[in-house]
Amino acid sequence: MELLVRLFVGQPPAILTVAVVFLAGYLALRFRWPGVARHPRALLFGAMGWGIFAGWEWLVLLRTPEANIRVDLLVIGPVLLLLSSWSLLRAFR
Repeated sequence: MELLVRLFVGQPPAILTVAVVFLAGYLALRFRWPGVARHPRALLFGAMGWGIFAGWEWLVLLRTPEANIRVDLLVIGPVLLLLSSWSLLRAFR
């Protein structure tokens, strides 16, 4: 868990990288291998969720760079976990 916090909290470029990976997965499944996944569009929801989180982190760093207690992550973390899991399961099921 500590590794995830170090990787993503306060690191908008790292978060945006995850969003780009979800988007690249969608594009690959949609255009390169169309028969592999039944619902590749579900990966777009994961990409949007991670992209919104990247924007949120950027905004937090811009507005309150000294914030060391982040209660918002108690909601954002589980939501991103569920959204990412759902989109991967939905795409490859």
